[in-house]
Amino acid sequence: MTQIGFRRFAGIAIFLVVFALGCARAVRAQTPEINDLKGRVFDAKMAQQTFGNGFTHCRELDGTNFYFRQRDRILNLEDYHRSLESLALQRVFNPETKRPWNEEDAIAKWEQVQKQAADDRTNCALVASLPDLQKKLDDLEKQAAAQTK
Repeated sequence: MTQIGFRRFAGIAIFLVVFALGCARAVRAQTPEINDLKGRVFDAKMAQQTFGNGFTHCRELDGTNFYFRQRDRILNLEDYHRSLESLALQRVFNPETKRPWNEEDAIAKWEQVQKQAADDRTNCALVASLPDLQKKLDDLEKQAAAQTK
C-alpha cells in the first residue's frame, strides 16, 4: 500500500470512529424519560389535530358531556341516554342500521357515547398539558446534551 493510499485509509478510518462515537453519544442522550415524554408530546399533538373544534368546549367536557362533532355541540350524557331510550321505545327509524331503533341499538350507542365522553375528557387533559410536556422535554434534552459534552 502506498503512503498516499495508507493516509487516505487512515483518514477514513478515523472519520468513521469519530462518527460512530458521536452517534453513540446521541443514542445515550435518549433516556427512557425523554423517550416517554416524546411519546406523550406526540400523543397530545395527534389528539389536538384529530379533536379539532372540540377543544373550544373543554371546560364542559368533564365526563358528564361529550362533543358531538356533526353539529359542533356539547351533549349531556344523561339527556342523550333518555333520548336513546325514547327512540327505542317509539321504534323510530335508525339511519345507521337502516331499521327501527331497538333496545340493543340504544345500549350499543349508549356505551359508545360514554366511551367518547371519557375520551374527550382525556384528550382535553392531554392537550392542556402539552405546553408543560414540551417545556419538560426541552429541559431534559438540554440536561442530557450537557451531560454528554
